[in-house]
Amino acid sequence: MSETIQVRPAQLTDVSAMARVHVEAWAETYRGLLADHILDDPTFRSARERQWTTALTDPRFSSHRVAVAEEGDVLVGIAMSGPTSDGSDALHLYVLYVLQQWHGSGAGADLLEAVLPPDEAATLWVADPNPRAQAFYRKHRFEPDGIEKVEDDLKEIHLTREGCRIEV
Repeated sequence: MSETIQVRPAQLTDVSAMARVHVEAWAETYRGLLADHILDDPTFRSARERQWTTALTDPRFSSHRVAVAEEGDVLVGIAMSGPTSDGSDALHLYVLYVLQQWHGSGAGADLLEAVLPPDEAATLWVADPNPRAQAFYRKHRFEPDGIEKVEDDLKEIHLTREGCRIEV
């Protein structure tokens, strides 16, 4: 990881910057995969601000882990994990975005570890096609389980990672 990028738990004061990262990362990642009207919706940023405020303040999300990556005073990445909807012991990675300028900096790996320690079983959905993200998750032991879905005309594949004991 870049020595100038720090990963830490998200705070309520981060909400506006988290929403900015979320919206910018979606535009960078999904332009051409999602309809422009979704990415260019003028209410998208305020909706993300409400989402992140809820994630950080609502007791229903108290077991979720939310982290940010920052370089200096600029947020460059966001991540959130929490319980799966199926009641399994695995955690679900709901969000992991790093702005394109910081791809390859190590921020993504550090965010992933901050919200999903490497020994924990986990699941996630990833866009298909999204070869960069899919390679990143394979590197971190996630494998497709054959489940797919289409949401907002975006095909997604389900990935899982078995838990393991890390020897020290």
